[in-house]
Amino acid sequence: MARTMPAPKDNEKVVFERTKGLTDTAFTYCAGCMHGTVHRLIGESLEALQVTGSTVGVAPVGCSVTATNFFNCDMVQASHGRAAAVATGIKRVNPNNIVFSYQGDGDLAAIGTAESVHAAARGEHITVIFINNAIYGMTGGQMAPTTMPGQITQTSPYGRIIAQDGYPLRVVEMLSTLDGVAYAERVSVDTPKNIRAAKRAVRKAFEYQRDKRGYSIVEVLCTCPTNWGLNPLDSADWMRKNMFPYYPLGVYRDIKAEGFENIVDAAAAKLEDQKAAYAAQVEAELAREIAKEERKASMKADIAEAADSKGGA
Repeated sequence: MARTMPAPKDNEKVVFERTKGLTDTAFTYCAGCMHGTVHRLIGESLEALQVTGSTVGVAPVGCSVTATNFFNCDMVQASHGRAAAVATGIKRVNPNNIVFSYQGDGDLAAIGTAESVHAAARGEHITVIFINNAIYGMTGGQMAPTTMPGQITQTSPYGRIIAQDGYPLRVVEMLSTLDGVAYAERVSVDTPKNIRAAKRAVRKAFEYQRDKRGYSIVEVLCTCPTNWGLNPLDSADWMRKNMFPYYPLGVYRDIKAEGFENIVDAAAAKLEDQKAAYAAQVEAELAREIAKEERKASMKADIAEAADSKGGA
């Protein structure tokens, strides 16, 4: 349903208005869902950077399947898990466009793991907004790769059992080790302070793409009150208590903060450091071998000298 905001009267001052980065379509997400907040941050960032007219968003399968209705930019629907691959194709054909994917944890970290990892490894100039709510949302609340140990879901009625299901996947920690990643940060939108920090992260991710620094990803810890079986306030408390310790907020990779302009420069410097470290290791091992041989020679000389002294006596 489209909504039109009334124009301010002559004596009224506008202190807040809906970002032009979003359409006038009302959100259709569940009550208490944080998707709407993240959408607004994306829309505001695109508007502030004046790139809404040259942006293409990619929405795969999941709760984000309806995102095509809400962003005021060109949108493409991708198959489940394939958003990174679709975004890669769009960006390579239109390198001057801003291209982003909006993906949940079931989509990005399960069926789309291969596409996600390799897009990051290649250093594709795309931005990924990754929603981590520790569960499959749209499909009914099944266990996801990010589901917490002991967390009850439709497919883990006794809780996630580590011995059986393994450990939750820490996505930004994993991707930040790849040379193609220019920026990786984990944020949340549970408080005004965290919302402001999340907006800075989203904008920086788009700026890094605009400046051709490399692949950028922002992971957003969110709630899913419907599938968690909690009200919105209790959901936020549960997230802070259970998810924040396992998924710490913060920057995991920022090549500009490391002193580099792009992933090529950063990777080259890293390789030189690795070569230097390897050369130092080889030199140290050689020095140890030389010292070992010198000790052997010294011992042989001492033995020979003792034998000569004994024979002469």
